[in-house]
Amino acid sequence: MAGSRQKSWQARFSQAADKLTEGFVESLSFDRRLWKYDIAGSIAHAEMLAEVGLIGKADCAKVRRGLTAIGEEIVAGRFKWDAACEDIHMAIEAALIERIGEPGKRLHTARSRNDQVALDLRLYTRDAIDLDVCPLLRDLQAALLASAEKYADAIMPAYTHMQRAQPVTVGAYLLAYVEEFHRDRQRFADARKRVNVCPLGSGALAGSTLPIDRQAVARKLGFAEVSRNSIDGTGDRDFITEFLAAAAICAGHLSRLAEDWILYASTEFQFIRIADAFCTGSSMMPQKRNPDVLELVRGKTGRVFGALVGMMTLTKGLPQAYNRDLQEDKIHLFSGHDTLRDSLRIAAAVVRNTTFNIDRLRVATQFGFLDATVLAEYLVGKQVPFRQAHQIVGRLVAACEKAGCELRDLKLAAFQAACDRIERDVYDYLGAGNVVARYRSEGSGGPRATRKQIEYWKRILDVKD
Repeated sequence: MAGSRQKSWQARFSQAADKLTEGFVESLSFDRRLWKYDIAGSIAHAEMLAEVGLIGKADCAKVRRGLTAIGEEIVAGRFKWDAACEDIHMAIEAALIERIGEPGKRLHTARSRNDQVALDLRLYTRDAIDLDVCPLLRDLQAALLASAEKYADAIMPAYTHMQRAQPVTVGAYLLAYVEEFHRDRQRFADARKRVNVCPLGSGALAGSTLPIDRQAVARKLGFAEVSRNSIDGTGDRDFITEFLAAAAICAGHLSRLAEDWILYASTEFQFIRIADAFCTGSSMMPQKRNPDVLELVRGKTGRVFGALVGMMTLTKGLPQAYNRDLQEDKIHLFSGHDTLRDSLRIAAAVVRNTTFNIDRLRVATQFGFLDATVLAEYLVGKQVPFRQAHQIVGRLVAACEKAGCELRDLKLAAFQAACDRIERDVYDYLGAGNVVARYRSEGSGGPRATRKQIEYWKRILDVKD
């Protein structure tokens, strides 16, 4: 199929569209990826039209067969896209009419491209959540969980303000990201409720005078409900903005993980080793082993943020209802979706191919006074008010810094000079191993809480041993 064809909207115009206009308004170059949803929506619409008597059952059968054949050709790569068609809707409709003739011209009864594209985008976004984002998030959680179980007892320093703070298990550290990505899954699942609304039947903006059955179309396409207001049904793109907002938060979490591991893989830290298959080298420096994959995960976050900002900017000043500005919504939706999908996939692979340097981590916990907080809590157990205990330990840390030693190196006499309630059992509290073993609060960073959390996430993620 090729050559010039009059546009569906061109009958009232005295001039053909200028080539510049045609090139500027076309969207087929990027919205053709909606073909599956356009065909599904058209088949459901045709079946409904036949059910209410607006087209004949024989015509409906021809429409269904024609659209199914077009879909098969697209999948096989045999479909010839007509460059004269400005968007996916006209491309498929034109191909259908060329194949089946008059019945294809009846398909657009009680339908506008305004509600048609709104439908396609909702179907696309629903699949993006169901088939890509949520399964990939779960897979990333499962990868982190497996690593957390492997390192449930390994000890590492945890940081605040990028300063060593307290010791935790590596498992507890990894499970923090499991929590973050679970909130992402919850956000997408919640957003899906507002995606899963059928706008078809809203027409251009005011609905139709014909006796269509919108609920029937919604049922055929698996929607929970139909849009209540036809004006909103054609002009609403909140569901895309909300999808991209959830995607931006998720991308921020991926960037946070990437930043941690880029640092941890450095020579200065040497906390982890990422498999060679997920690193790259330098064209000049033969010794380099760069975590480029994670750097790109961090960098591509900007694309997702940009998609969200682009979508919000696109819709911030639009009058009701549909405006052609909304043709650009697909650019932002596709970019945000593709980038997040690819980043989630590679992040899970990196997690599965990264090992923690347990010995290096253990050494790192031996310095930096990571047991200072537990010493203060030890004093609380000896009936010293916490604020007073905090000051006592602060002075002991300052003395250790001056002497070039750690708290565990102090003699009992030095402890008792600072507070006469300190006894020899203080040494059972000092050192990273003693600290993590003594964590008691629910959800804390010790091995007991770590293993409890691991069992919880195995149930939630349905992970088998």
